[in-house]
Amino acid sequence: MSIDAEIYKWRHLIENFFAKLKEFKGIAMRSEKTDRNFSAMIYACAAVINSR
Repeated sequence: MSIDAEIYKWRHLIENFFAKLKEFKGIAMRSEKTDRNFSAMIYACAAVINSR
């Protein structure tokens, strides 16, 4: 069975991002009620993760 290393690298990167995103309680618990607010919260958390 052959594994595409490039696809695996990107998949690993995305899985790590979601793991870091779940560190934020508001995202993990889905505390925002509207899709617009939830999306804004994800963008804000992503900015914090990116700035680390």
